[in-house]
Amino acid sequence: MPVGTWEATEGGPLKERIGYAAWIVGVAQFFVVQGIVESAWVRPAYSWARNNISDLGNVHCGLRTWPESRYICSPEHGLMNGSFIALGVLLVVGFVLTGGAGGAGGAGNGVLWRGGRVAVSAWMLLVSGGAGFVLIGLAPTDVHKGLHVVGAALIMGSGNVGLVLAGFGLADRVPRPLRRVTGLLGVVALLAFGLFLSGHYLGLGMGGMERVAAYPFLFWAAALGVRGCALRAGRTRTAVAEARAGRARAGAGPSGG
Repeated sequence: MPVGTWEATEGGPLKERIGYAAWIVGVAQFFVVQGIVESAWVRPAYSWARNNISDLGNVHCGLRTWPESRYICSPEHGLMNGSFIALGVLLVVGFVLTGGAGGAGGAGNGVLWRGGRVAVSAWMLLVSGGAGFVLIGLAPTDVHKGLHVVGAALIMGSGNVGLVLAGFGLADRVPRPLRRVTGLLGVVALLAFGLFLSGHYLGLGMGGMERVAAYPFLFWAAALGVRGCALRAGRTRTAVAEARAGRARAGAGPSGG
């Protein structure tokens, strides 16, 4: 098949590659920006154990007493909130482009999801987790606490339930160990979320336990994105090589006859 024809018929894989890249870029920019915003704190220094993730997005400086007492002052809060929003948007875009609800339901060309209600539920819950990041970026804790709490619940509640279900809803073409790890990450994150809500931090501190509840979702998306990009790149190289070989054989045909 000529390369041009192959490229024209592979719109699906192209969208998938963009979706995988969206996950990688979203997660990478989040951790880079988080480091930059953390470094802007001066009194006291930001702590992964003592501070919530969303403390970085608080607009006003002052003493906070919920869920633990601490002083918050994030000079680069705007940058952090922008990063939350970008992360959420890119996560959702990735889910849509790598399969979407149609793919999960068996009616589309999704490459990640098997058919059935479990896959559809997992996909929808994970999308809601991505939307939660957008919400916490739009509603910092000290500006609109209620909406911020809803966003956090979507990430660490709905998103992690989605991870558990994804362990059963991912397609067979996803290696079984990865499917098992997906479900296990969801279980660990949900347990951490429960411990965080109950104030049992197991020596990790409030911020540490919150990260155990929130970060598995991000690590999973980034790992799936890297794997997807690597696989698609390999298939692209193979298809191009086969197309060139086909043209070479076609060109050699007349002289060989």
